Amino acid sequence: MQRKLHPLEGIVAAFALFIALALTIGFAQADEIKKQKAVFLRSSSALVLDAATGEAVIDKNSDAVVPIASITKLMTAMVILDRGLDLETRIVLSRDDIRTIKRSRTRLRTGASLTRDELLMLSLMASENLAAAALGRTYPGGMEAFVEAMNAKAEALGMSDTRFVEPTGLSPQNVSSARDLAQLVRAANNYPLIREYSTRERGTVQVFKRPLSFGNTNRLVRSSQWDIDLSKTGYISQAGRCLVMRVRLASKDLIVVLLDSWGRQSRIGDANRIRKWLESNLSSARSS
Repeated sequence: MQRKLHPLEGIVAAFALFIALALTIGFAQADEIKKQKAVFLRSSSALVLDAATGEAVIDKNSDAVVPIASITKLMTAMVILDRGLDLETRIVLSRDDIRTIKRSRTRLRTGASLTRDELLMLSLMASENLAAAALGRTYPGGMEAFVEAMNAKAEALGMSDTRFVEPTGLSPQNVSSARDLAQLVRAANNYPLIREYSTRERGTVQVFKRPLSFGNTNRLVRSSQWDIDLSKTGYISQAGRCLVMRVRLASKDLIVVLLDSWGRQSRIGDANRIRKWLESNLSSARSS
């Protein structure tokens, strides 16, 4: 004869079944959330922060310390502007500047005379290494004092993973992490001239009385799909393709850091994947 269940046993069994079902549904929901949060990026290190709250929206190896190439030039610009140097002073490009950039390609020439303001613009917009080298060389106290000021600024910003040895980013010894570079972007965004020059589409300077036109190294600044407040690209073989931006996406102000992305267009591809992912996820969140 089958034993009759005590009423309390039935309640316990029903409760156990309810817990099992709840856990199953919970795990399924967690898996779905993970799928929604996953975004494929070719960059080895990436970080997307909500600029207002500091909350990480996307985080991929953000603590990895890696070479940062010409992202360096954001710090170069801040150090120049912090010192309050006369931006209208003319600077003659020298052989010392050529030695600093070694075999790096440049469209400028030694003997050319440009204002400090023009050199700053070319460094940020066109990532001109000769311009950045000249800015460091002509800093009060010379290159050694300039690099010391760069590292002091990094320390003041709490960038503990960061070290600079020169102003262009050509040295792989200029290193940082995505998390530190988010701090750099946040600080650089407080400089109106850095915001203006880093997002300018094109600029022209006179070199030996002839106009020489330069374009922005980040083609996203020319796209109507992007609202970019600040931008800087970087590349050397040891660093891969790098990109940092402060942007307005999906009604949010965001800081985007992409480091060590391999493939000529991979950093742009990652930026577009992030934009589409954010727009899709926020749209889904609003409709649910």
